[in-house]
Amino acid sequence: MSDTVSASHILLMYAGSMRSSATRSKDDAKAQIEALKAEIDGGADFAELAKQHSDCPSGADGGSLGSFGKGQMVKEFEDTTFAMEVGAVSDVVETAFGYHLIQRTG
Repeated sequence: MSDTVSASHILLMYAGSMRSSATRSKDDAKAQIEALKAEIDGGADFAELAKQHSDCPSGADGGSLGSFGKGQMVKEFEDTTFAMEVGAVSDVVETAFGYHLIQRTG
């Protein structure tokens, strides 16, 4: 297993999630992220959806977070990313920040 990975993500925050200024409810955020996952599964471009929908500043770069090692991301995010194959897109991952879709890029 590699010591570092590269990934992009789409983050949808909700009212009450960590560092959130979002006003959407947790249920609305989950429904929206599940709809984005369905679009990606249907062939939509991950980076374009990140630019359009992600609440993370990385969305402007297509969701790119660059490379990171163990201990640099919250556990749920890290565990998912390190377990994925390069090119794969995760199912919905919930962290304290909200709901994520993660694409392992390296």
